Amino acid sequence: MGCALWVWIEHEGIMKVCVIGAGIVGCATAYQLALQGWEVHLLDQAPGAGRGTSFANGAQLSYSYVEPLASPATLRGLPAMLLSSDSPLRLRLRADVHQWTWCLRFLQACTARQSRLGTRELLLLAQLSRETLDSWMDREDWRFSFQRNGKLVLCPDAESLRRQQAQLQFQSTLGCRQTLLTPQECVDREPALRTSIDQFAGGVWTADECVGDPHALSLEMTGSLQRLGGQVHFDTRVTGFIVIGDRVAAALTPGGAFAADAFVIANGVEARRLAASVRVTLPIYPIKGYSITLPVRASDKAPRVSVTDLGRKTVFAPLGGRLRVAAMAELVGHDLSIPPGRIQQMMDAARQMFPEACEFQDPQPWAGLRPATPTAVPIIGQRGPANLYINAGHGALGFTLAAGSAQVLGRQMLDDLSGGVLPENSAGRQAWA
Repeated sequence: MGCALWVWIEHEGIMKVCVIGAGIVGCATAYQLALQGWEVHLLDQAPGAGRGTSFANGAQLSYSYVEPLASPATLRGLPAMLLSSDSPLRLRLRADVHQWTWCLRFLQACTARQSRLGTRELLLLAQLSRETLDSWMDREDWRFSFQRNGKLVLCPDAESLRRQQAQLQFQSTLGCRQTLLTPQECVDREPALRTSIDQFAGGVWTADECVGDPHALSLEMTGSLQRLGGQVHFDTRVTGFIVIGDRVAAALTPGGAFAADAFVIANGVEARRLAASVRVTLPIYPIKGYSITLPVRASDKAPRVSVTDLGRKTVFAPLGGRLRVAAMAELVGHDLSIPPGRIQQMMDAARQMFPEACEFQDPQPWAGLRPATPTAVPIIGQRGPANLYINAGHGALGFTLAAGSAQVLGRQMLDDLSGGVLPENSAGRQAWA
């Protein structure tokens, strides 16, 4: 949809909000704000919802497994991982001050204390996200290959198993219910692993983890947003803002300006650039990941639960007759090229873990840029001009944290802009009780 010049005229006290970014985080934000009874406009430069990092990511709703990448274990393993040609972690240094600054802050975050603080924050947000998404699904008839099928995290050796046991003990104090398993117990949980039992030393089982298709959910949320009276504007790139005094008056696009009462930047890795246009600094850097999506040809040999292989840093998520395989973490700037070697690594991993389960003729290769902060904790809330808000920096947990992040931001905007009072036409009153 093209962009026209929008001039906001206040009418009946309804708040008009412009949400920039129609990935899973932006769609969730727009849907939550519409539930609050506000007039919502969702803008994205793509031709449709969920076309960027939300399109074909790992598909796991990983509510209980949120340990930040920045940790002492990552720091210890960095030299070996960076020197290996087939390492799941890759760093390409660039003449980019932002990359160097981000990497320095990441290294500073690789402490036991910061890792635990980050885990605590992420778990609390994930628990809210689970509750919020469940309530939304009770309200809506969304179809996105959702399954509450549990998650099995496989540990390649005794040392990684020991680290996971320590993490489980810590997370149990925060309400997580997880179980440490022997290799045979892993196979009992997921029989498709019986031919690869020699590839892991044990695992962690979380019964209430889920999977789903984030692109499909983005589309469903967009449809629900429109039924609530919201509007979507695709093929519409926001290049900056008009600021008058201490407030944003309008978002600038090549086709004109969108005026509104409040603005939310939720466009992933592009959030840093857009925020910088109003002198707001966001510590967000893209971490590139890859995926393939394979048709299942033998259901008895394919996984029924969500599987994460810590040794290969690879996830396997069953999506209704398909297997989503996702892996890698590369700091290579905004490069979205797909090296054949990376795709081959994921196909090899699928063949080794689940022999004869899938078809490999058309692996549907994909690459995406995860918008990551050094600590893995997203940035949610007001920044810069009084009516500008950020919901970005979710890294690899955007799908998991989207609903909870929208709830947190919605509460803050409600307090800031409406004095905590929902409009009479709000569909979200029960959610705030």
